[in-house]
Amino acid sequence: MQIKLTSIFVDDQDKAHKFYTEVLGFVTKRDIPIGGAKWLTVVSPEEPDGVELLLEPNGNPAATAYQKGIFDQGIPATAFLVDDVQKEFERLKGLGVAFKREPTMAGEVTLAILNDTCGNLIQIYQVHAT
Repeated sequence: MQIKLTSIFVDDQDKAHKFYTEVLGFVTKRDIPIGGAKWLTVVSPEEPDGVELLLEPNGNPAATAYQKGIFDQGIPATAFLVDDVQKEFERLKGLGVAFKREPTMAGEVTLAILNDTCGNLIQIYQVHAT
């Protein structure tokens, strides 16, 4: 069993696609029209055959409620590993990304939490050598 696809609800697929590719640096893997939405996935340019992140429309009321609920509680919808969280924080801050939490040590990781502009908080983290 493998994890090859995971998803995140977004309030606007086009806006999310722009943020996840142009700001975060992911690349488009699939962009397939399906009715009024798309099967729209992005991947890390470092692992083009790795796990795909589906930018899933939150059109279902349950999805909207879930997304809003965890956002309002300050819970990240997902987390992305980075080599240097401070460097990535500075790069993203320079691009105008809003952070809910600046880089903070938490045990064996340093993490930061950003707003993806599409209804989600996203955690970026760096694992320290033990």
